[in-house]
Amino acid sequence: MLNSRNKIKEIIKKDARYSLQAYQFIFEALDYTTNMLGKNQHKTTDVDRHVTGKQLMEGIKQYAIKQFGFMTLTVFEQWGINQDIDFGNIVFNLVESGLMGKTDKDSLDDFKNNYDMKKVFDEEFKFIGKYDIQLTLESLGIKKR
Repeated sequence: MLNSRNKIKEIIKKDARYSLQAYQFIFEALDYTTNMLGKNQHKTTDVDRHVTGKQLMEGIKQYAIKQFGFMTLTVFEQWGINQDIDFGNIVFNLVESGLMGKTDKDSLDDFKNNYDMKKVFDEEFKFIGKYDIQLTLESLGIKKR
C-alpha cells in the first residue's frame, strides 16, 4: 500500500484538484461495487472483476450514502469533487498511474451525466429510520423567560 500511496501523491503533484481521501474513496467504492455485483467472489482474472464506469458510478452513489449519509455532498466538496465527471478524472488518473486498469471500451464519458450530485446527495436525500428531530427549548433544558 505504501507504493500505492506514493503513486497517489505523485498524481496529486500533477493534478492537485482532488485530495488523497478522494482517491482512497474511489478504491473503497470500487471494492464495494465489485462485491455488490458479485464480481469479487472466486474471480481470477481482471476481466471477470471489471466494472464499467456506469456501474462504478452507481456503486459510488450507494457507498457514499452508506458512509456519509446527508453529509456526502459536503465531504465530496472538501475533497474537490463537485460533479460526476470528477470521479472519472480520478479513475483515469489512477489508470494512467497503473493503479487501476481499463478496457478499450472504457471512457471518461462513462462518468458524465450519470446523476446530478446536488439532487442525489442533498435535495433527494431521505433519512432512513425513525428520527424525531424536533428540538424545543424545553427538550434542550432551556427555560423560557
